[in-house]
Amino acid sequence: MLKKRIIPCLDVKDGRTVKGVKFVGLKDAGDPVELAQYYAQSGADELVFLDISATIEKRSTLVDLVKKVSRVVNIPFAVGGGIRSIQDVSALLNAGADKVSINSEAIKNPDLINELSYEFGGQCIIVAIDSKKVSGKNKLFISGGKIETDRECLPWAKEVQERGAGEILLTSIDHDGSRDGFAIELLSQLNDALDIPIVASGGAGGVEHFYEVFHQTGVDAALAAGIFHYREVEIMDLKRKLFSQGIQVRL
Repeated sequence: MLKKRIIPCLDVKDGRTVKGVKFVGLKDAGDPVELAQYYAQSGADELVFLDISATIEKRSTLVDLVKKVSRVVNIPFAVGGGIRSIQDVSALLNAGADKVSINSEAIKNPDLINELSYEFGGQCIIVAIDSKKVSGKNKLFISGGKIETDRECLPWAKEVQERGAGEILLTSIDHDGSRDGFAIELLSQLNDALDIPIVASGGAGGVEHFYEVFHQTGVDAALAAGIFHYREVEIMDLKRKLFSQGIQVRL
């Protein structure tokens, strides 16, 4: 059985790690390179860096940050934000990233998923999905959660898999920063419908929420930000508690 992964997420804006609630009200959470080093030494399985304003500001993700992070961590990490081309991905992988995450551009140009998966292999292509309930439907949002699209979450997730993505990072905007737990119902639907790994994001407030998402949905990984950045939950403490509850994690 594959072990469940615990992944800190570092949202980066203007060179700093930030954290908000439902994608707004951003607060400073520290230096991303220092945090990355801390997490690598504290038992994190992977890291995710999201340059949250890259798409809006129409610029490429920070290659320099990737180079700095690659020098201080010995665990896999993914980078997303503003990725639009094979050249963008090549630059990030060459700088030291293990995976890339695409979101807005994948929805605008779905063929990009096929192109990147063919060029680099699906194992390093993550498609991030930002979903929010609108009139009872799980609608997709782009540009950092600011623009609603006409697409719905589950059909898009199936298409993403068919196009060759190796992993889906699902963030529930409704749950983001709420500390009330992950989007269990939606995550269960996706996990039942897909064969590729799913990373749950949005809503972690304590150990019980990680147990709940792994136990009730079967997702492969759970991601959190604020509770890790502000040292409210230590990763090894979390893992030990999950292990004691029968969840297979790397200790």
